[in-house]
Amino acid sequence: MEIKTLEIENPDGLNMILGHSHFIKTVEDIYEAVVTTVPMAKFGLAFCEASDVCLVRHTGTDDEMRELAKKNAYSLSAGHSFIIFMKDMFPVNILNAVKNVSEVCRIFCATANPVQVIVAETDQGRGILGVIDGFASRGIETENDIQTRKDLLRQIGYKQ
Repeated sequence: MEIKTLEIENPDGLNMILGHSHFIKTVEDIYEAVVTTVPMAKFGLAFCEASDVCLVRHTGTDDEMRELAKKNAYSLSAGHSFIIFMKDMFPVNILNAVKNVSEVCRIFCATANPVQVIVAETDQGRGILGVIDGFASRGIETENDIQTRKDLLRQIGYKQ
């Protein structure tokens, strides 16, 4: 077995969700979950099929993000993994809907941070062991940092 670290290519720092599923209809079901949760959602989705013809299946409402999802999914080529890139929305807007799709087994991360994916590769194929989402902590927040956090959440509309 070989363990590899693969970078998620995300040049524009888009929000993304990386997960694991179990069935070919994942692509259609996640698509439906996203568009019924966020009308006019702009996203791209790609899914690594891990049986039969083993293709990267894809869909979405934004061609640029769809291409980015396809490229990253193919680079990972890990089991029944899927990746969603989104624009003008946050993972929190769709995360519960995606998690409630019956085929979804696990969410590895939902972030706009740089992501490294730790992958194990055998002669059979690849599987995701985990992710490195962003950077290591640099300290403990101060009272000023707490206020800055609270202000940001209100500024972007997530708290009143």
